[in-house]
Amino acid sequence: MRLLIVEDEKRLALSLAKGLTAEGYAVDVVHDGREGLHQATEGSYDLVILDIMLPGLNGYRVCAALRAAGHDVPILMLTAKDGEYDEAEGLDTGADDYLTKPFSYVVLVARIKALLRRRGQGAGASPVHVHGDLKVDTAARRVFLGDAEVTLTAREFSVLEHLVVRAGEVVSKGEILEHVWDFAYEGDPNIVEVYVSTLRRKLRAELIRTVRGAGYRLETAR
Repeated sequence: MRLLIVEDEKRLALSLAKGLTAEGYAVDVVHDGREGLHQATEGSYDLVILDIMLPGLNGYRVCAALRAAGHDVPILMLTAKDGEYDEAEGLDTGADDYLTKPFSYVVLVARIKALLRRRGQGAGASPVHVHGDLKVDTAARRVFLGDAEVTLTAREFSVLEHLVVRAGEVVSKGEILEHVWDFAYEGDPNIVEVYVSTLRRKLRAELIRTVRGAGYRLETAR
């Protein structure tokens, strides 16, 4: 899943991005309210972490603008505990949750997971995807092949998750890079091939088909 952090405290933003990337999320970071609004509008995000005190546009205005434009992405607002801003105002603008600085990283992750679960349930989406004898539980982050559980790293799971939610469709290498890594990734794009190869070895080679010149397709059961 892909997250956007809009936070002008650069050390905090980069620290959060590093931790959330290790959790298996793809994370983009911007430090300005106007850029945050643009990025949230143009990008495809599963959740936005939005600071209130931002240059350009404050978090309230960014949140209100996203809701006015019809964007229903979950928004977790962050603010310093200085009494100037309150939870009611943040929630009135359309935020889904609110966290006061300083906060526990463990609590932040728990809030993120709760918002993502709530969104999936509200959309009527099942977190369990079954394709033949392959079962992927995106909520519990567990994978089964037949009756045997397959252990995957966080990044391996994220690649598989992106393929499984679009099972039967061709997913390009660029799309996988964008959603599993992030827009600023400047490493070798062949890293996708490495992870696909590992998934084939851990699962079954014919489950993920290479479509020459186009990308990869998770085969559905016939």
